[in-house]
Amino acid sequence: MHRKRGPIITTIKQARRLITVIIGFTVALTGFVMLVTPGPGVVAIVIGLALLGTEFVWAKKLMKRFEDGANHVKNSIVNNYINNKTN
Repeated sequence: MHRKRGPIITTIKQARRLITVIIGFTVALTGFVMLVTPGPGVVAIVIGLALLGTEFVWAKKLMKRFEDGANHVKNSIVNNYINNKTN
């Protein structure tokens, strides 16, 4: 038997989702501002996208692109270090 949720529980879940989205966008936008002003802009953008990724598929995909790019940069640095050390 499937029980119907009460209106209060549904409203609380919707309010939680709305707060998560507002905080996620605020943190991400603050990160973009910090790219041109002092502050950890990239870190704030990643945190904002992580929050938004709990609610939106596009944010999860963008986080995956950031992760892939960071891994590519890391691998390039490690490979350059190894190549320079052996030469």
